[in-house]
Amino acid sequence: MALKTDFILPSIIKHTAAIAGLILAFLLAGIVPAHAQAPGYQSFRTNDEANNIDVFKRASPAVVYITNSRRVRQSFFNLNPQEVPQGTGSGFVWDNRGYIVTNFHVIQNASRVTVTLQDGSAWDARLVGVEPDKDLAVLQIDAPETQLNPLELGDSSLLEVGRKVIAIGNPFGLDTTLTVGVVSALGREINSVTRRQIRDVIQTDAAINPGNSGGPLLNSLGQLIGVNTAIYSPSGASSGIGFAIPVNTVKKIVPELIQYGRVQTPTLGVSLFPPQYADYYRQRWGIQGVVVLDVIEGASPQREGMRGLTETGRGIVLGDVIIEIDGVAVRNEDDLLTVLENREAGDVVDVVTQRDNRRQRYRIELQATQR
Repeated sequence: MALKTDFILPSIIKHTAAIAGLILAFLLAGIVPAHAQAPGYQSFRTNDEANNIDVFKRASPAVVYITNSRRVRQSFFNLNPQEVPQGTGSGFVWDNRGYIVTNFHVIQNASRVTVTLQDGSAWDARLVGVEPDKDLAVLQIDAPETQLNPLELGDSSLLEVGRKVIAIGNPFGLDTTLTVGVVSALGREINSVTRRQIRDVIQTDAAINPGNSGGPLLNSLGQLIGVNTAIYSPSGASSGIGFAIPVNTVKKIVPELIQYGRVQTPTLGVSLFPPQYADYYRQRWGIQGVVVLDVIEGASPQREGMRGLTETGRGIVLGDVIIEIDGVAVRNEDDLLTVLENREAGDVVDVVTQRDNRRQRYRIELQATQR
């Protein structure tokens, strides 16, 4: 039976042409000029850029500019003291009561401290409390709540090496400057102005320059995770190694400074050998530990029989040397204070000492003190 090709072939061609036309229409509908397809720069942001912008907009109103002035007498013949600028730094709003947190070294030896908010208003600040051992200070200004924008507090124990961090401060007097980096290392130790070690410090490669001190280090949520405090640089400028006091340390210290004006570290009830001489005598006597100079009358160590130095006709006789507290080795005064910082007055601690080449053990009740 013969096929009617004169009927089928035109029909196939007709339908094929219709399908091809439909496909072409769809393709043409999706083709637009290249210049119309590309987004405008103003509206385009990478996810990281968007996060940086968002954190800066939310956190920067909390960052303040701090000016440290000192009264000096210009000359012997000029009896009227004048205020001269001594330095500048950064800080941030702690809460809506006007408390400002910064580094101790930013306001050290100041006769007057001025805090400038981001809206440009300047306020004379009162010193509330300091903790030089941790390079922290708290100021207070009388600005209305509507002008105060406290930072949200984060948790520095959640940090990991490689996590993004953002620093905001006033380097070289340039207000509200943002730098971005990562957590380079955790658990670092740096020396404070009192030569005591600040432990568990955050290391970052976010650029921290003179003037950034006291400013906040933030995570990607805009939460405070540290207080920028130092840089490691032979030139004094950022070299990719900056340090920040972890916020978990700050959260412990700042409330005590607000309430008491100082940190309430308890004591053992003994007086210690002066730190400036301690290293010399440790080497001279060939010992490791903290030398007990004297025992406070009526305190727990006296009741337990602990002894300090005694003077005899043959010279000074060494008494107890503290070498361990609650199982933690104590090699020097810094180790001892670090242990006590995590205790409270009234706590009882196990103290191990060395005396007359023998170990002594005591149960000591800690006392409250104001340093």
